[in-house]
Amino acid sequence: MVSLLVLAVLVLPPATIATVTTATRNCSDTCGSDVIPYPFGLDPSCSLPGFNLTCAVDKHTNASFLMLGTDNSTLKVSQVFADSNPYLSYLHTSLSYTTKMIPGVRDSSIHWEAPARPFAISGSSNISLFVVGCDVTASLYIGNSVVQVGNCTVVCTEAQIMEKLPVGTCDAMVGIRCCSIGIQVNLRAFTLNISRISDSPRPKQVQAFIAYNMNPTFRPIDAYSGLLERYVAQLDWSIPYQPNCKHAIEDKDNYACVSDHSNCQDSPIGGYLCYCQSGEGNAYIDGGCPNPPVYGSIQPRTNCPTSCGNMSIPFPFGTELGCFAKLHLYLTCTPGTTVLPPVLKLTDQALVTDISIDDGILQVHEASGPGDFMARWNLDPALYTSSGQWGAVKWVIDNMTCQHAMNNSDYRCFSTHSDCVDVTEDRTLKHVGYRCRCSSGFEGNPYIQDGCTDTNECREPDKYICKGTCQNSFGSYTCTSCPRGTDFNSVAGKCKPTTIILGVTIGISSGGGVLFLAAIVAILTRRWKKSVQKRQRKRHFRKNRGILLQQLISSDQSASDGGTKIFSLEELQKATNNFDHTRVVGRGGHGTVYKGILTDQRVVAIKKSTLAVIREIDEFINEVSILSQINHRNVVKLHGCCLESEVPLLVYEFVSNGTLYDLLHREQNGSLSPLSWEERLRISTEIAGALTYLHSAASVSILHRDVKCMNVLLTDSYTAKVSDFGASRLIPIDQTHLVTAVQGTFGYLDPEYYHTGQLNEKSDVYSFGVILVELLTRRKPIIQNEHGEKQNLSNYFLWAMRERPLEETVDPQILEEANEEGVLCMAQLAEECLCLTRVQRPTMKDVEMRLQLLAGRRVVPRAGPHEGLKGHNLAVKLRETLGVVVLFR
Repeated sequence: MVSLLVLAVLVLPPATIATVTTATRNCSDTCGSDVIPYPFGLDPSCSLPGFNLTCAVDKHTNASFLMLGTDNSTLKVSQVFADSNPYLSYLHTSLSYTTKMIPGVRDSSIHWEAPARPFAISGSSNISLFVVGCDVTASLYIGNSVVQVGNCTVVCTEAQIMEKLPVGTCDAMVGIRCCSIGIQVNLRAFTLNISRISDSPRPKQVQAFIAYNMNPTFRPIDAYSGLLERYVAQLDWSIPYQPNCKHAIEDKDNYACVSDHSNCQDSPIGGYLCYCQSGEGNAYIDGGCPNPPVYGSIQPRTNCPTSCGNMSIPFPFGTELGCFAKLHLYLTCTPGTTVLPPVLKLTDQALVTDISIDDGILQVHEASGPGDFMARWNLDPALYTSSGQWGAVKWVIDNMTCQHAMNNSDYRCFSTHSDCVDVTEDRTLKHVGYRCRCSSGFEGNPYIQDGCTDTNECREPDKYICKGTCQNSFGSYTCTSCPRGTDFNSVAGKCKPTTIILGVTIGISSGGGVLFLAAIVAILTRRWKKSVQKRQRKRHFRKNRGILLQQLISSDQSASDGGTKIFSLEELQKATNNFDHTRVVGRGGHGTVYKGILTDQRVVAIKKSTLAVIREIDEFINEVSILSQINHRNVVKLHGCCLESEVPLLVYEFVSNGTLYDLLHREQNGSLSPLSWEERLRISTEIAGALTYLHSAASVSILHRDVKCMNVLLTDSYTAKVSDFGASRLIPIDQTHLVTAVQGTFGYLDPEYYHTGQLNEKSDVYSFGVILVELLTRRKPIIQNEHGEKQNLSNYFLWAMRERPLEETVDPQILEEANEEGVLCMAQLAEECLCLTRVQRPTMKDVEMRLQLLAGRRVVPRAGPHEGLKGHNLAVKLRETLGVVVLFR
């Protein structure tokens, strides 16, 4: 993989580049059994600058191995990847260090620089720096700067305890003997500072190594055993002489993609990469790329398959040779079985659920879970781009502009009445390519000769409304208003005499005729209403992405096994007495919640969105997709949804005891319900566990984005369940944050998210910190201070922690039940969650662990700068009296 962050690179003199590029085309180097692909080589004349390797021999084993770099900075290379695929341009090496912590010296520093300018540690290769030791903090910086990549702390406890700890990963040990720093920026150099966090003589030796983020497995008691030999680091490389393909192509004399049938691709670590159009060969040497095979067809052959199961396959897409227009539009139809229907695939992991020629959209479901699908599916970014809709991707027929394509012999808008449409990427508005569509007044397939035919608007009254006489014309239609004395009859679809004239006519006729006509009208009206209602429900089903959700539920095993169901509107109307207002149990920012009883006597909560607009429908689809992936005892369970109404409906388990907000702030019979310290600690731990699961244990990282007491439901036993995922977002694995429109509830909103629009998991941590403060103080998130001014509870709490004694800040009830140390620990944890800068906030996993250990009287969070009990004295006191292990962050 390559990084998603671009570092600037300097440009080498053009003469040097041209000389090397021309001189290396007949070189063939080997080292032992390894063939060295150009631009790498064993001689400067057979490699590009910076790509020179040395073939060395191990004195003990007599085995050959490769070395990269100068005399001052060399690396042993275990494997070189220079595939024609630009995503496989990297090499494997070992980046590991062992440093001894000399007694009396608190700090140690390690510095690394890439052996040459083409190489960098990629920020998106799922690589981390692991630190193994005792009682030290490690901080990783970019180069020699003060810009910090990240930090972590590793601690140890008594050997008797560590011997009993099971085998696990570094992540599972939560900082015991091992910790890690995720590398999410490109690094051509770094500095690692290691500092003692105590005066203990134990940290005699510390190991640090870079490896794939696969969490090394070990026993804490023998963490040092063989770790450095087992894991390798990955260095990405690129041609660094120009910053990108555009500049490189303009510099024709020094362009490194010298082979015919080769393409250039920008490298996110800076520079560019070359690859063969056929997917095989070496684009860096003359004649290195074979002629690409011709797969596409101008028009489909006569016997092309047009469907796969219940999926229609329109040209330019196809599943057989001669049936698709371009290679990137080739699809695979997997044969069905007696149990499973056939499945249409774009790639091995991407299932196609709908193809829209008119909109240029593919609806795609990823079998292995969402994420950075453009990279994982190996989709060519020059021909596909994300659409901005969940589960949808834009496609183009070619990467030319319409202006260029219409003057090109390969122009693919063949139908006479068709138009060319330029396609851009939604977020950056970068041009991707062009597609075709039928002109206004025509419908069909613009990619087929005479594929666009006249639309008969008069046959589609739901889409083309005409309250009069409709007359179709070529490419259009006319609508003539009803003449005087007549009204438009929607049943007949034409003008009919008005009610008065019809009444006179009926009055003149016989009484029997009146009754007969009335009966006929009643029957026809009833049938018409049922027909209209049926068509309307089908239209709502399609608008609400019903086909997509059916495909998701049928193809997603977890959703099927979990009982996720698509309900009919009739079922839910019966369950709620036609949505009677007496069944309303709650109203929120994203909809109204009704209590319902299904035919199988299950009591459920039915959520109805507030507005029937695309944004609300997208939030509904978002909530269904998120809830269907979640299986946690402290998150509301999704039973299913209904798509036949104008406003989509969600059906999930009914939680009977109201919200945490009701319990904390709403009086009953003139007073608040009692809430013990143990219950507050348990509720906070359960909420933290649910958020930890969403952030790191679910199939994909989920940001709730609206954590608040009103969205925490309580069962009869006061078990907490997190709800309302309408504002939630999935975050790609290789991103640290998302840029979104600011959304949330004042009083709980992360200040940094509010100012920057950048959303990450620390935004949920801030909101959870407000809930902790509410549990501690039993005050609402927006309060009135001593001066009569409205103020955020979080700001007041941070001020009170600095200026007032603890007993004047928290709820007096918990001071009567809990010891002062426990309350102080929870207050300090809330204070850390409310830090204005995200990097100083703990993760939800850290918060959950500390709450669990606080409940078990085993671990105490770090004390802050307050009067009263000091953090160090508290740690010493607890160690002496309780025999606990104190973890410092």
